[in-house]
Amino acid sequence: MIKKVDVDEICLGMYIHELRGNWLEHPFWRKSFKLDDPKDLQKLIHSGVDEIWIDTNKGLDVAVVMVTESAEEPEFEPAKPEPEPEPTKTPLAVKEHISFDEELVAAKKIHTKAKKVVTSMFGDARMGKALDVQGAVVLVEDIQSSIERNPSALLSLARLKNANEYTYLHSVAVCMLMIALAKQLKLSESQARQAGVAGLLHDIGKMAIPNQVLDKPDKLTDEEFTIIKQHPQRGLEMLKASYQVDDVALDVCLHHHERVDGRGYPEKISGETI
Repeated sequence: MIKKVDVDEICLGMYIHELRGNWLEHPFWRKSFKLDDPKDLQKLIHSGVDEIWIDTNKGLDVAVVMVTESAEEPEFEPAKPEPEPEPTKTPLAVKEHISFDEELVAAKKIHTKAKKVVTSMFGDARMGKALDVQGAVVLVEDIQSSIERNPSALLSLARLKNANEYTYLHSVAVCMLMIALAKQLKLSESQARQAGVAGLLHDIGKMAIPNQVLDKPDKLTDEEFTIIKQHPQRGLEMLKASYQVDDVALDVCLHHHERVDGRGYPEKISGETI
């Protein structure tokens, strides 16, 4: 049975069915998991999650916990603090967390800058010029800093795009989300930067697609869709020609339309290969 519980009722042995709230603010990348690690219990207690739902068919119920706690020898001892293991990678630099309203001012400036940088870079790609990847890296660093200070501010602007700007600002939005996910996964600062640059450049190949196909408001014909599906390979060729892009960006550019069931493109890879 799925039931809502208070955070002070949570205990080891429960199966967390869902955590409701801002996923960027709580320490778990999953919403469903068996709570069997004392460290995870402590993280959950102090996470500030709005709602916690458990599945009593897969783990302990609140009633079971109450009986357990009243026994002479409780099944689960209170979690004791444990020393943190030595980090194997350098986490993103900790920056001062500020309010949404304060960061929104800076986020709007970054969003405006991002549009200019990406529009210029994609325009160069359409003209066959070398890409200014260093400009993209600087932009990604600005986005990283904003997300560290307050992730909600910049991400709230991710949907602000019209039809004429879609390709450019979609790439900016993907960049933001990849950095936010890197932060959630506690990747290193350099890994997060790589992910952000990859997100920014993943659709660069669309600049090799004719505008009448790329910007067509109606449903694409089979022939037109075949043309659209060329953009990952064309993007890979563009990025390789720049001599400034790492393997992560190349991989993301070529494979971002692959699907686990093998029905993606261009290589139709699937399952464990992905």
